[in-house]
Amino acid sequence: MKIKIINQLLLCTVYLFSHIGFAKEFADVIYSNASVWTGNSSHPNASAVAIKGNDIMAVSSSNNLVSLTGPNTHLVDLNGRFIMPGFIDNHVHFFEGGFALASVDLRSANSPEEFSKRIANYAKKNQEGRWILNGNWDHENWGGVLPNKKWIDDSTQGKPVFVIRIDGHMALANSAALALAGITKHTKSPNGGTIVHDEHGELTGILKGNALNLILSIVPPPSDEEVLESFKLAQERALSVGLTKVFAMTANETETTMLANFRLAQVKGKMKIRAYVYTPIEHWQTLEALVQKEGKGDNQLGWGGVKGFVDGSLGAATAWFYKPYLNNPNINGAPLTEPNELKEMISGAADANLRLAIHAIGDKAIDNLITDYQDISDDITHLRLRIEHFQHPNKTAINKISKNKIIASAQPYHAIDDGRWAEESIGAKRIETTYAFRSIIDSGAILTFGSDWPVAPLSPLEGVYAAVTRRTKDDKNPNGWLPEQKISVEEALTAYTSANAYAGFEEDRVGTLQKGKRADLVILSADPRKVAPEEIRNIKVLTTIIDGEVVYQSAN
Repeated sequence: MKIKIINQLLLCTVYLFSHIGFAKEFADVIYSNASVWTGNSSHPNASAVAIKGNDIMAVSSSNNLVSLTGPNTHLVDLNGRFIMPGFIDNHVHFFEGGFALASVDLRSANSPEEFSKRIANYAKKNQEGRWILNGNWDHENWGGVLPNKKWIDDSTQGKPVFVIRIDGHMALANSAALALAGITKHTKSPNGGTIVHDEHGELTGILKGNALNLILSIVPPPSDEEVLESFKLAQERALSVGLTKVFAMTANETETTMLANFRLAQVKGKMKIRAYVYTPIEHWQTLEALVQKEGKGDNQLGWGGVKGFVDGSLGAATAWFYKPYLNNPNINGAPLTEPNELKEMISGAADANLRLAIHAIGDKAIDNLITDYQDISDDITHLRLRIEHFQHPNKTAINKISKNKIIASAQPYHAIDDGRWAEESIGAKRIETTYAFRSIIDSGAILTFGSDWPVAPLSPLEGVYAAVTRRTKDDKNPNGWLPEQKISVEEALTAYTSANAYAGFEEDRVGTLQKGKRADLVILSADPRKVAPEEIRNIKVLTTIIDGEVVYQSAN
């Protein structure tokens, strides 16, 4: 009854304003009767959002926005549903994710037999001569035994296979792929990489770290049609989970065409999502020349940042630590890039006014990177430098990033994945500050969230669930793995919205719902602050809005 009276008042007001001329400007759309989380700490809650063109016109109560309703205003009654700023993902491998959606899916394979069967079945329907790529397998799903090319050589019938582990730092190649790359048992491992042999000195097909580039460098580039199909699949997935912007990262130094792929999608009119692209730091001078010639893009597609690597990953035992792995006592990881070489590239890119996002996971890798960042200048607080993943810092590193305003670019789903086995790798003491979200926030440092998709699920709500509950995927930690590092729902939402906007130098335009900011919003089926924490991952994205335009609408 109350809603009907409000709607009648709105219609009367529209009539008066349109005939008497009191109102000069009306909203195009008003979302009313909603539970609005603005992300703005000074005005966190509201019940209505008005949009004019591409921007937010007002955020207030439904009653207060009556005056913005004109004869052509579209009124949307949300019946109490939840509105918030559009999610921003701090770290995705966008095209890799799109290609993975079109390729063999090994993520849920939980035995060597299932792993081999899925590749064999895919090989049967795969076009002759086409590489079988991606996969995103995890050997921890079947007890930690690494796959072997013997598992798949016969069933793939000479078709080259190069399937990558979920962390992107280890892969399995079959004999056909190894032969095309010229890799034999006598081939030396490259710096920062490992070609794995069995006890007899024979190739297992496993490559780690920079050794992946030996194969990646010979994989035929996709056609424009394949690129656009990959983009379509990736964008559809991103919009369906509420993402309005992504920071797209390169996976390896040979991936120099990702920006060109995004530009192709934009030129062809396919882009709806916003993206900012980080290209390989090895090619920072090429990027500098592009920026000088063409600028840094626009509100939809931007560039001007570089991505580099200090080390590998915990799962591949290539993350760089001061002390050896407990379950692999002969190694403590190693730098993927020679430290002095990386430092020179960081310095050069910084001097060229390019943004820096460097991958560092192990405690020694993180410390080395912080030192390299500090050496850029006496004051780096304004540069918004990023450490990608920041998974295993020590307490001193957390304090240093807070002091220098270095951004911790974390991906919370990794915590509930790695938490199943991380202590076996590095021990109880080192995991005290593993995925230390609570410690990072309490130190005053800037914490941003993303997915690392396709390494982890793309859904931000899965990430919020992980950060708030810290319940590992095996459900062996129902109260949370390292529960003292849990954070609140609003802190997690902030890490996916305004914190990412700050990291992208866009806090004045996106990240919160405020007058004058871009109309990038998402509507959810429930308020994640009010449901039981374990139910957060089950909340549905109903609508995704970019620049005031509905770009995704749930069928339910």
